[in-house]
Amino acid sequence: IELNDNALRVGDESGIIIESPGFALAGSKQLQLGDIAKQQARLQPTNSYNRYLHELSLDPISHAVGIRHAADIAYAHLLHLAEEGGVDADMIFAVPGNFTHQQLAILLGLAKSSPFTTIGMVDSALAAANWAGHAESVIYAEMQLHQVVLTKIIAQDNQLARESVIQVPSVGSQNFMDLMMQLATGLFIQQCRFNPQHDAESEQQLYNALPYWLLQNDTDQNSLILELKAKTAVHTAKMPRESLINNLSRHYKSIGQQIAELAVAGQSKILLSPEFAGLPGLQAFLGQSFDLEILPADAISKSIFQHTAGYSGCNRSLQ
Repeated sequence: IELNDNALRVGDESGIIIESPGFALAGSKQLQLGDIAKQQARLQPTNSYNRYLHELSLDPISHAVGIRHAADIAYAHLLHLAEEGGVDADMIFAVPGNFTHQQLAILLGLAKSSPFTTIGMVDSALAAANWAGHAESVIYAEMQLHQVVLTKIIAQDNQLARESVIQVPSVGSQNFMDLMMQLATGLFIQQCRFNPQHDAESEQQLYNALPYWLLQNDTDQNSLILELKAKTAVHTAKMPRESLINNLSRHYKSIGQQIAELAVAGQSKILLSPEFAGLPGLQAFLGQSFDLEILPADAISKSIFQHTAGYSGCNRSLQ
């Protein structure tokens, strides 16, 4: 299980079995998790949770019915993964480098009560670094929901070791989504006299549609076509790609500045988690200064299975 709250991924030797975003929705009858919860988060914001891995703790949550703390939700999500993925075997956790000792202890406690047997934990960045070939310095940039975590890995004596971890707040995928929603809302108001954030239903529709708009590859390469339905009307707006990238660039600069703090000039390979792939202009922006590679969704899982099988691509130990 890869514990990135953007997408908790369960994998085996064949590849990724299930992906589930770190969202929970506390309903009157049961706790909904993953995609179902994410697709209703804007409809029921007071019942929606997406920080329970980012802020994993036993601190009480006062306003939630049937939920004592973030660890309760995290445990429910582990059970959800086990049920949806049919997981009942030995399990290795790939954990981001920002987890504290206390959070790791909580995670181990949750894992012991789960229907699978935890046989190990590995830093996600150490597993990712196996994709960097024989680079002596690797920086793994992992985009989570509310931050980016940068982990520097160095090679010493044919082993990979973690040297340092930096958390870059307010540049997670939800921060990018909020910024893009603001931009899209302004364009709909300007071009259609329609405010998609005026009510929860159209706001949720906007949130759900944004990732698909970013994947557009049509004849108009200069603009994205945004379309929303409201009752009997269809509203269409154009978002200039250049304007979108310019607005996102302030977040890109924050990430790039922190990478530069860790990177060894001309020597560090920068590996980006797959969540970066959907951000327009990011590769071009960071690629001006760094040697980049965006990893596939199954990169962490493959690396761990290769290592446990004894044929790591780099032939180096993960410490």
